[in-house]
Amino acid sequence: MNDWPEGWTDDRNARYGRGSADAQPEGARRMRHVQRPAAPPQRPPVAPPVPQQQSRGYDDAYDSGYNTGQVYGTPQGGGRGGGPRGHDRGSVSAPDWRRRIKIGSIVVLVAVLGTTIGTYFWADGKMRREVDLAKVIDRPKEGDCTTYLIVGSDSREGMTAEEKKKLHTGSAEGKRTDSMMILAACGSGNTMISLPRDSDVEIPKFVGSDSGKTFPAQGRRVKLNAAYAEDGPELLVRTVEHNTGLRIDHYAEIGFAGFANIVDALGGVEMNIEKGFKDKKSGADFQAGKQTLNGEQALAFVRTRYAFAESDLARTKNQQKFLSALASQAATPGTILNPFKLYPTMGAGLDTLIVDKDMSLFDLGEMFFAMKGISGGDGTSMNMPINGTRGGNLVWDKAKVQQLVQQIQNDEKVTVTEK
Repeated sequence: MNDWPEGWTDDRNARYGRGSADAQPEGARRMRHVQRPAAPPQRPPVAPPVPQQQSRGYDDAYDSGYNTGQVYGTPQGGGRGGGPRGHDRGSVSAPDWRRRIKIGSIVVLVAVLGTTIGTYFWADGKMRREVDLAKVIDRPKEGDCTTYLIVGSDSREGMTAEEKKKLHTGSAEGKRTDSMMILAACGSGNTMISLPRDSDVEIPKFVGSDSGKTFPAQGRRVKLNAAYAEDGPELLVRTVEHNTGLRIDHYAEIGFAGFANIVDALGGVEMNIEKGFKDKKSGADFQAGKQTLNGEQALAFVRTRYAFAESDLARTKNQQKFLSALASQAATPGTILNPFKLYPTMGAGLDTLIVDKDMSLFDLGEMFFAMKGISGGDGTSMNMPINGTRGGNLVWDKAKVQQLVQQIQNDEKVTVTEK
């Protein structure tokens, strides 16, 4: 008798889950209560494309997989130590030349501006503003040109006994004017007018530069250089303005030592001497032709007068020629852009240059460039027109002087001649 349901057996070897003695494993037919759906067919996995890496100097035939991150199983290079492309440890970015040039330009500009500003304040601090033109009274009207009274004095300030002997300056005390000239910087052309120190002039009413006392006019007629000897630069300016009718805007004076030192700092000044001459008193001994004058020779050149028949008139012409040549050489790029020449030249000049209280570095520069224009043929150089003598003094031609002053005041081209 079989107590099992129909189709079931008590055969222990045929029971589900009991042993594995049968040759065939138990099939689904014996598990009618279990129905498993058929699994869909699986497609083989497709790996994403590996980005091609640019060669960076390695052998293209060898690929360790490091650059793509496949060494660590991450196709995007996100394995150990990985990150976004372009930030790999081995990557080298190209230099940003535009940024470097921009920064370099800014650095150079700041350095140039700093040097320029520093030089300006250094030079401005060395200027000796000792002449007060506010003390000059009864002044002529202002003109359209800027006028300078340039004075070369025989001051021996700061010179040793050896230097005085070498430069043939003598040892006289005090100082006197050795040369005087008016420089008019005009739009119509620059004009340099030498004022012979033996010029016959009248000393007008003036206020003493030190005492403040007013000295009335007495009709005294003296040589022009006597005005400087009597009461210094202020009375000299007052006398020039009174006898010419031309207003002087700025005053500049330099002594023997400063003059020679400027020339030496420039490395000498080239001059073309048309005719050789000698003068024992000044120490001049020159041959004709082009030559470079040092400080000692330059001073002898501008001081010589006894070697010429025209005496002081010939000397003033040589002074004009030399000052123009000096200014031309001082204002060249070879001097201005060369600190080994610029600073010694400025230092030598500013140490002994005496100017008026209102003179700026710009005014001083304008003066030098105006002198340079004279030598370049863009201006006029002349002596004050002379019309005879009086007691050994040179008398000015009043009509020509009046016309000359009028042309300068109105910024007209100068047509007046000295003869």
